[in-house]
Amino acid sequence: MGLLTLKEDRPTPKAVYNWRVYATASVASFASCMIGYDSAFIGTTLALPSFVNEFQFSMLDKSEKALISSNIVSLYQAGAFFGSLFAYGSTHYLGRRKSLFVFISIFIFGAGLMLGANRERGLGLIYGGRVLAGISVGASSMIVPVYISELSPPAVRGRLVGIYELGWQIGGLVGFWINYGVNLHVPPTRTQWLIPFAVQLIPAGLLFIGALWIRESPRWLISNGKREQGIENLCWIRNLPSDDQYIIEEVGFIDEEVEKYRREVGAGFWKPFASLKIRRVQWRFFLGSSLFFWQNGSGINAINYYSPTVFSSLGIRGTNTGFLTTGLFGVVKTALTVVWLLWMIDHLGRRNLLMYGALGGSICMWIIGAYIKVADPENNPSDVVPPAGIAAVFFFYLWTAFYTPSWNGTPWVFNSEVFDQNTRSLGQASAAASNWFWNFLISRFTPQLFNALGYAVYFFFASLMILSIFFVFFLIPETKGIPLEAMDRLFEQRPVWKAHGKVMDGLRAQDEEWRQNVDGAELSHDEKISANIDQQESV
Repeated sequence: MGLLTLKEDRPTPKAVYNWRVYATASVASFASCMIGYDSAFIGTTLALPSFVNEFQFSMLDKSEKALISSNIVSLYQAGAFFGSLFAYGSTHYLGRRKSLFVFISIFIFGAGLMLGANRERGLGLIYGGRVLAGISVGASSMIVPVYISELSPPAVRGRLVGIYELGWQIGGLVGFWINYGVNLHVPPTRTQWLIPFAVQLIPAGLLFIGALWIRESPRWLISNGKREQGIENLCWIRNLPSDDQYIIEEVGFIDEEVEKYRREVGAGFWKPFASLKIRRVQWRFFLGSSLFFWQNGSGINAINYYSPTVFSSLGIRGTNTGFLTTGLFGVVKTALTVVWLLWMIDHLGRRNLLMYGALGGSICMWIIGAYIKVADPENNPSDVVPPAGIAAVFFFYLWTAFYTPSWNGTPWVFNSEVFDQNTRSLGQASAAASNWFWNFLISRFTPQLFNALGYAVYFFFASLMILSIFFVFFLIPETKGIPLEAMDRLFEQRPVWKAHGKVMDGLRAQDEEWRQNVDGAELSHDEKISANIDQQESV
């Protein structure tokens, strides 16, 4: 198989893989650029000499400074937790596209508030702005993966949702390097730390403009009674006419799923909550949310938000040196994310990436922790990093190489796929809220963990990564290439590690049988859709 060879669930016209679907996913992913930047820039901004002087951090003791830093970071996660829940109501009534307008406006207001902070006014505007920015990014983290997933052809769904993760990494890369640049080239005045705060407005503004062009999700429109507009948008995104067999089949899939869940659960704001009584729905909510526990248990957000602290524990000295090392961390993550979305996610699959990434990452964490235990670089400072320290930094980057193409974006892809049309918004809201909840705990207590545990923090993260392998192997089915409307079948199969093959074989057999039945028949557009639904229900 070539680098970009696709494994399809059914014969697919080349027109389906057109520029519009990639461009739409890219525009929506400006939201993740915003999220990535906000997650990355704050840790190094708090270490800028101008910020330290502005708010007189040098007059605080170590514990007071750690508390303020963790508050500035963690208020963002607290806002994101609630924002991901608010987005459920917004997407139910307004749809995916209009909801992005609402929350991006909130973000722009919050980012503007932060620019008004100074020594006289104190940190209150930064606290308030971080909460509003958090609400917006939490909502975006719920809306965008669902939106992209609903637009995507099954064979490239992982790649397209992966653009969301790539945007996150590009935003993070800029966030890491912006502070290196201003620390090197801008005098340590108020302007120095205002620049990183102001740059937040760039991806937000681009998303606001781009949202004027993108179209609403066809699946959302059809499920909310706007069938003609939904089919029109589907034809636009697939670049096919409405009477093309591929469009007829896809509309049939959507109609069948919508009808099934209206029959079993019902339509309405509160009906998806009622569906939580169904065991299979509960199970998917549990799996989706749990993946973010294991993701945060890898230690990634401790590193994202407090990278200067992490590199200091490895013996890296000096503000510029620490920022440079942090910036290289961002480069490694971004480069590997490109490889992940172009090839790994839709070829190696979700399960394999999660298990191999956890195994390799855990080994690296054990080695890093052992080095800090033996060498104790924080209490034995040196102007030159010793060879063992260089090796520890190497294993840190190796850990990044294992983590990035596995746990970094794959949980978002999985959660964008596994819920049915009626519970997709609520399911993604639950998963995003879980991410931000664990994110909040890690960001709030990381400074205290490093102060209290030292090297043992790395052993803690290494142990959790080992445990995640067993969780994935026994409980997470492979979802690559499975149509959204066939996820119920996937989760019915046992054992979990063989479910994907069984469902793909069944889908190919079903498609072949349906094509033989209607081949050459003089059927109308609606009759073809009806025949497709009947065939699905019989299977």
